[in-house]
Amino acid sequence: MVRRFIFSSSLIAIAMVLLVAAAPIDAHAQNAPVVTPNAQRIPPPEAPADRTLSDDLDPDSPMADLPDLGVAWPDLATMPDSADPDAPKADLAELTSYDYRIDGIDAVADAVFKARFDSLSALRMHRGEPSNAAQIERRAREDGALLQTLMRGAGYYDAQISSSVETSAASPLVVLTVEPGVQYKLEGVALPGLAAAGDKEAPLRKAFGVAANDPVNADAIAIGEAELRTQITEQGFPFATVGQSTVVIDHATQTATLELPVTPGGARVFGRVITAPNRLMGARHIEKIARFKAGDRFDESALDDLRRALIQTGIVSSAEVKPVEGKLPGTVDIDVALLPAPPRTVAAELGYGTGEGVRAALSWTHRNLFPPEGALTVRAVAGTQEQSGGLIFRRNNFEGRDRVLIAQATASNVNRAAFQATTFTLSGSLERQTTIFFQKAWTWSLGTELSASDERDVIVSTGDPRRRTFFIAALPTSLNYDGSDDLLNPTKGFRLGGRVSPELSLQGAAFGYARIQIDGSAYQSFGDRITLAARVRLGTIAGAPRDSIAPSRRFYAGGGASVRGYGFQDIGPRDPNNDPIGGRSLTEFAVEARLKLFGPFGLVPFFDAGNIYTSALPKFTGLQYGAGVGLRYYSNFGPIRIDVGTPINPQPGDPRVAVYVSLGQAF
Repeated sequence: MVRRFIFSSSLIAIAMVLLVAAAPIDAHAQNAPVVTPNAQRIPPPEAPADRTLSDDLDPDSPMADLPDLGVAWPDLATMPDSADPDAPKADLAELTSYDYRIDGIDAVADAVFKARFDSLSALRMHRGEPSNAAQIERRAREDGALLQTLMRGAGYYDAQISSSVETSAASPLVVLTVEPGVQYKLEGVALPGLAAAGDKEAPLRKAFGVAANDPVNADAIAIGEAELRTQITEQGFPFATVGQSTVVIDHATQTATLELPVTPGGARVFGRVITAPNRLMGARHIEKIARFKAGDRFDESALDDLRRALIQTGIVSSAEVKPVEGKLPGTVDIDVALLPAPPRTVAAELGYGTGEGVRAALSWTHRNLFPPEGALTVRAVAGTQEQSGGLIFRRNNFEGRDRVLIAQATASNVNRAAFQATTFTLSGSLERQTTIFFQKAWTWSLGTELSASDERDVIVSTGDPRRRTFFIAALPTSLNYDGSDDLLNPTKGFRLGGRVSPELSLQGAAFGYARIQIDGSAYQSFGDRITLAARVRLGTIAGAPRDSIAPSRRFYAGGGASVRGYGFQDIGPRDPNNDPIGGRSLTEFAVEARLKLFGPFGLVPFFDAGNIYTSALPKFTGLQYGAGVGLRYYSNFGPIRIDVGTPINPQPGDPRVAVYVSLGQAF
């Protein structure tokens, strides 16, 4: 049923009068003529004879009657009902699900084109939803316009898009048909102003990457603009500007011309680093962190690198690094503005391992107590078998980027099945370290160590306890290569490291020996959910018999970071009391499959092997095997692992099950 609404002409007249009365009048336009084509001039209505102009202006006088207001309102009771209950109901549009297909784009559309269409398509968004014919038609029109836009962006300016609906199947099929036409080509590409770059013009033009006879592709042009902006600042032009590209289409020739203005602004070299006085670090220290020196060609990427390095120090919350005109001609100074970060950190660690027990560590750090970047850490460890405390001083970026000067003093008491030791140690080292922000391929360390240790072990032949005091001087050094893709959770690549520590035992008749250890690991992923990891470790102590070496300096095996399934340091030769005594050489192997399950959880079955030998050279016989499975929770700060293992060929006294809890992968 169609409902008609009839408006009285008198009501329309009232509305027009009110609108005219409410409209503001421009004083300068009151007498201006209004020209309306083909309009007839209507004379103003005459006022009634009994009314004067003063009556119209008197606010207390009654209003004049308006036309048609005297007509009586109709009696609604006598009018028929607005709707006939017996009249047939209007048919609602039938709701149905649909599918769609696009013909004609396979030869011209790449994966990016299709992904964009899928992300914006109205047909795709509502596919499977009950829809009526009007909705389906509207979505087809919207997707047709979308295809037209995408085709133009790909250079097909004459593309024709049509749509149809096939209803032969159970549900309608919307077919969008694309006739691409000719892909327009660039007849000319102009970069006005680029010639001012001198000998850099050719490489910069090549970096733009768009040339004559190339298709008119909006993506390629946008990528070229971005690359040109990046390259021109990396080629020594800090104040360069790249304008907006202009593309002129000629439909008659099916070609286009492209123009992109460039203003190089003059080449520069690095000058000084300048910064406002602050309590964090001065310009001289920032120059040590920077990877550029005064006189080097300006490179914008070096500023981005410096900005990240300043944030990575931990004492800076934000850093603004920008080029400014230098005092010397042809130079650009680097202005650095820093905002401090909270300098203090309290950290806690908690771990558990069979044979090692519970181990908790608490530390307090002031990262800039001795500026610049002079950190002091107070650390304490309380555990079932270990108690220690120490002070650690660190000077990050010491005389160069990524170099760390470390000095520490520690006192500890360790009570293990193999030995008991009360030790005081002074040590220092210069290291090149890696971080999660700047993972480095090569790292190294050079150190020195002085230790005084009172240790208790047993005489192997009799099992009787004894206590000895050792004074040890050592020069530990290490060199490591990291070819993996992630510091905490590697999925591909390999790592190789070596450690050599020449040591001198000063108690009684002084003698020397060397501790050498080699570690290697490899990682290989199979898809996104499976990573196979393997590890090998070999060690030797050359130059002294085992009994002369302090028990705390010998090799041991077993535990969460060694051979899982066994207690901490439980593998290897034992004394008459069935306690481990350590050895002069070490062999360890491990392999595990890291399987991602769902969300942040993963499962890790593993198989480990290893042994300790009394000889100086490691052997591959008499290996102890362990196997088990671990659970991983991949948090924002690294994987948390819980490993449960069992010995396959246990020694007397070995536990049936061993559990290990810690942060990070096993290797």
